[in-house]
Amino acid sequence: MIIKNVSLDIVCGVTSTLPETDVPQVAFAGKSNVGKSSLINALMNRKALARTSASPGKTQTINFYNVNDAMYLVDLPGYGYAKVSQSVKEQWGKLIERYLKRSRQLKAVFLLVDIRHDPSANDKMMYDWIVHNGYQPIIIATKVDKLKRSQVQKHVKALKDGLNLLPGTRVIPFSAETKQGREEIWELMDTLLFETV
Repeated sequence: MIIKNVSLDIVCGVTSTLPETDVPQVAFAGKSNVGKSSLINALMNRKALARTSASPGKTQTINFYNVNDAMYLVDLPGYGYAKVSQSVKEQWGKLIERYLKRSRQLKAVFLLVDIRHDPSANDKMMYDWIVHNGYQPIIIATKVDKLKRSQVQKHVKALKDGLNLLPGTRVIPFSAETKQGREEIWELMDTLLFETV
């Protein structure tokens, strides 16, 4: 996709009404500090569209990025952030669940997992939860530039085993630094969103 214009259109907090849009959406989930903002910036070819932060837990709302008036990239709040109270975590959880259950235009959910580490209990829970809500998440294995090339397949296998992925689940190694995986993600989104069945 050639990106002509992109903007942060809609921001939904825990008390907000979720928007009904008439263009397709793809959502990005992942724990705090997994590189979600960096991924969105890399996909959009922008340096600071999504705010990256050294302190995790920056995204506390559902952010809808309008791309070419043709689709929305939807950034979900990061999970597993320790410095937030349990009640706030529960509110975020309910917000995400409400979105997954009610959004009629949501076509795919991407789950970001740091390729360097075995998936956490939170990663596993989020994966199972997305599946439970009727989606087969596509896994983006972030920070692949931090590994030697010879290690990548071993780490991908550990990620697949750790999440107990459904057969046929796509895993895309990605680096915000080198842009590895960017084209593959766009091709997949184009297929999911714009090919007629």
